[in-house]
Amino acid sequence: MASSTDSESQDRPDVSEAVSPSKIDPVILGHRLRYFRAAANMTLDELASQLGATASHLSMIENGKREPKVSLLTHGADILGVGVGDLLQPEAPSARAALEISVEKAQRSRHWEAMGLPALRVSSGTPTPVLEVIDGLTRELRRQSAEQAATPEEARRANVSMRKEQRERNNYYAELEQQAHELLAAVGHDEGPLSYHAIADIADHLNFELRFVSSLPHSTRSVTDLKNRVIFLADSRNPDHDPRSVALQALVSYVLGHGEPVDYKDFLLQRVSTNYVTAALMMPEKSLVKQLRQRKKDRDIAIEDIRDAYSVSYESAAHRFTNLATHHLEIECHFQKVHESGVLHKAYENDGVNFPVDSIGAIEGQAACRYWTCREVFDTSDRFRPFNQYTDTSVGTYWCTAVVEPSQSALFSLSVGIPFDQARWFRGADTAERSRSNCPDPTCCRTPSAELEAQWGGNAWPAARTNAHMLAAMPPGAFPGVDDVAVYEFLAAQEQFSR
Repeated sequence: MASSTDSESQDRPDVSEAVSPSKIDPVILGHRLRYFRAAANMTLDELASQLGATASHLSMIENGKREPKVSLLTHGADILGVGVGDLLQPEAPSARAALEISVEKAQRSRHWEAMGLPALRVSSGTPTPVLEVIDGLTRELRRQSAEQAATPEEARRANVSMRKEQRERNNYYAELEQQAHELLAAVGHDEGPLSYHAIADIADHLNFELRFVSSLPHSTRSVTDLKNRVIFLADSRNPDHDPRSVALQALVSYVLGHGEPVDYKDFLLQRVSTNYVTAALMMPEKSLVKQLRQRKKDRDIAIEDIRDAYSVSYESAAHRFTNLATHHLEIECHFQKVHESGVLHKAYENDGVNFPVDSIGAIEGQAACRYWTCREVFDTSDRFRPFNQYTDTSVGTYWCTAVVEPSQSALFSLSVGIPFDQARWFRGADTAERSRSNCPDPTCCRTPSAELEAQWGGNAWPAARTNAHMLAAMPPGAFPGVDDVAVYEFLAAQEQFSR
């Protein structure tokens, strides 16, 4: 018996081939199967019998505890008189089903497990008000947990943990390199800058449409509509965001199976892995390593050559170099991104450099030594060529190369550093610039000289600039700073406009 949705399914594309079962939420799929079975007036036993399956197996599928084979879905759709696409749609089939799905998912979450509560069997006999109360309580617990987790201290601890893992792996992730390699192979790209056309080919390969709009929600750089398989990108001239990388980040996040982060650490892991694969797509491992090995042989490695060869920012090129330097070239290194005020924003090291840290080991917000290359570069007038300098520190001498890049609101220095004995592989290693840093000794650059103290001590009262994020749980635009209401209203408007 065909359901009343049969005519609708004729107008809706069959996504059985476009969507891999591994990308389908088994809980939603199970509820949709149960919905259409009930609409066809079939019992669990009757459908199982026609499918040649056991009722217990089918029950586990309907409860989202087992994923069905494509052949079973195809046969089941034929029996129920619907399209396979109807079973694979990513939304609940009814408001009641959406409530049941939400409660069932809540019981599988870390929050529920941490509370030690017994499992609640959700059935058709469970009163709707009971489900509404449970759903409301679990949503509020998740909100409070996210609020508590999204604190500056939690963010710093997550960053410390992330940097430790990066150091242990020399910032090289073979599994992520493989993901990038497979995507590039699928569109026939293996070297040179990744063009807009190639990115569109990757989107086609993943069955997504890329669409530029002028009305993205303020808190987002892109919005992915999984239901209609559209990725919306901002139609703007923001110099901070390369449209290629923003589009790739959205596609990569889908490929990696990312969902809503459960806490800041999860958010950070997702962001780092997404950025890693995006960089590996824009600067393919095989071709870049070949170039770097030749440059090392010629003693002429230069970060700006990576930037120019692949049409990326210096920051992206520097990050990518740290991915490959130790694993492929046996070169230890460090990277810093420093605000023009001297505050460290990002850093990585596996060469023993003594970054300034707070009591928990975090570097974010700490002041870089005034005599490091990352600070000295701001005093140079030549912004076309990198500034190179040797710096003697308490843990050894480092050669560093740095440039200054502007953002919308400030200037940042981006520097890559190498221990003295490995500097010979780099262009600019013959620099005569040299400096001395005694940090973390406060007398190095953080304590005024006796002369200045005598002249101005007690006679100055500066008004400190307060960053807005100091009064918030997290800096604007960071997890969990996305406005869900704005995002959902945007998607609803886009869907209505497309009809």
